[in-house]
Amino acid sequence: MRRLYLQIYLTVAASLVVFGALVSALWMVVSERADNRDLLAGVGAIALEILPGPEQPPPALQDALEDLQARLPVVLAVDDASGRRLAAVGGDMPGLPVGRTSSGRFLARGFGPVWALALEDGRWLLVRPLHPRGPPLARLIVLLGLLAVAVALASYPLVRGTTRRLERLQQRVEALGSGDLTARVRVEGRDEVAALARSFNDAAARIEKLVYAQKTLLANTSHELRSPLTRLRMHLDMLGEEARPAHREEAARDIAELDQLVGEILLASRLDAGAETMQHETVDLLALLAEECARSGAELTGEPAQLWGDSDLLRRLFRNLLENAQRHGGGEVEVGVGERGGRIEVRICDRGPGIPEHERERIFEAFYRPPRTRKSGSGGAGLGLALVRQIAERHKGRVSCQPRDGGGSCFVVSLPLWRGDAG
Repeated sequence: MRRLYLQIYLTVAASLVVFGALVSALWMVVSERADNRDLLAGVGAIALEILPGPEQPPPALQDALEDLQARLPVVLAVDDASGRRLAAVGGDMPGLPVGRTSSGRFLARGFGPVWALALEDGRWLLVRPLHPRGPPLARLIVLLGLLAVAVALASYPLVRGTTRRLERLQQRVEALGSGDLTARVRVEGRDEVAALARSFNDAAARIEKLVYAQKTLLANTSHELRSPLTRLRMHLDMLGEEARPAHREEAARDIAELDQLVGEILLASRLDAGAETMQHETVDLLALLAEECARSGAELTGEPAQLWGDSDLLRRLFRNLLENAQRHGGGEVEVGVGERGGRIEVRICDRGPGIPEHERERIFEAFYRPPRTRKSGSGGAGLGLALVRQIAERHKGRVSCQPRDGGGSCFVVSLPLWRGDAG
């Protein structure tokens, strides 16, 4: 947004400065070609009355120039038609440019502007300031600099006011994108930026309404699923010995799988609500992993590490990864914990068939199951790894799948290390 502010500001300022420069240049050209020509003709006529004629001796011409120069702060000189200097007072005067045939102004290096007046008797009267000012280009640059400062000061409030509203709109868009569905922006003015703010508020309100409806539907659906699951479990227990053991075990597995799916859906919905739903505390990661590895039979190595987060969510993260490794890794699972680059890194490795490179990102998508797991029926519902990534991101971490040397896969979880300065 700062770049947009500078672009608008500099564009407005530069446009006005260029416009001022063009107007100044046009005025200078027009004024010199009209008013100056008439003025020089009048001055030439007066000079003929004051200066002695060409038939008078040079001392008379010199005396006349000295008398005129005593009254005016200028340098004067008179040349004949061939350019020969007849008389001069007040200082050095450059010669008439070759080929000059009419009155006008010319520039001489080291002297500045010089006015040449063609007298009717064929002579030339040359006039320049006694203390020459800087060249017109330098004066023009100074004027343009002053104009640029004035334009910059005048246009700053307008440009900054517009871009400041855009910055506030950008902040509200980012807040909405980060999960704050109540984010709105104040509508100011009646221009296009105000219309954009109104459109954003309308869109944000619709998004909030839709997300609320989706969450309500998901919560109600999950609750309604839990009720028949409980009744099914009760009926299964009441069957007692009447049902075959194999049927009872199969029904219990189906109920447990369905119950786990409902729990994962509810957890995913809670994580979508934002980080404010987390319970933050100091978590002994090595101890937590030791409990989960003992539960699943995985081998654990590493060093103590602490982080700041929700212990229940972190337990769910690593339990999902361990169950996934047990399901696809043939029972041989190794877990390592260590510090790397100022972060905690947990590696959960198996000796399964591995995951093709093109699927290593897709497996973290909700309800995605690789084709081979769909065929074998061992892939679950496809929410476990999606929850793993959600929980890791809620803890400002990341998770990735990498190939393991010798076959298999390694799931690497990187989390920020806590050194006692968390708030």
